[in-house]
Amino acid sequence: MDSSFLSATLLLFLILDPFGNAPVVVALLQGVPPRRRGPVVLRECLIAYGVLLVFLFFGQHVMGWLQLSQTSLSIAGGVVLFLIALRMIFPEPGGIFGETEEGEPLVVPLAVPAIAGPSAMAMVMLMASREPERLWEWSGALTLAMALSTVFLLAAARLIEILGPRMMTAMGRLTGLILSVIAVEMLVGGIRTVVKSL
Repeated sequence: MDSSFLSATLLLFLILDPFGNAPVVVALLQGVPPRRRGPVVLRECLIAYGVLLVFLFFGQHVMGWLQLSQTSLSIAGGVVLFLIALRMIFPEPGGIFGETEEGEPLVVPLAVPAIAGPSAMAMVMLMASREPERLWEWSGALTLAMALSTVFLLAAARLIEILGPRMMTAMGRLTGLILSVIAVEMLVGGIRTVVKSL
């Protein structure tokens, strides 16, 4: 595995944000029978994975139909990622994605937008549009990142019990800080491209 594959895997893992989503998973599944919690998490992760695969393989075609450029995607993705990173660093009472409904989650809000959020969708589209010849390599990075996130989320309750809510919050905020730097880099890259084209 080369460094770009590993860096893509790490970037996608951070954007999938298992640290920030662990408390969300625990909160959403409080009213779900214990024996159903594992299958529900696995189902939602598979749905999120499917959504991101669609954006990875077909997102650039949608961009072409809508006549959207890679630069605009980079800037928009950077803005969205930065806003989400800020909410990870400074969490609100309702969580990163606001208030959630009671009952067993189905697609919303766990699969989308908690796991497969707008920043993850924008990132896989950006990866595919920048280097389409490496599409299968990016899909491998996404698969590995999603597998790691799924394992983490399946053990969310146990991890929170071991590490404690304060440590999980600290890890979530650290992830948000890293993502904010990545978001700024995406913004700067997009703005630099616009300036050069003038």
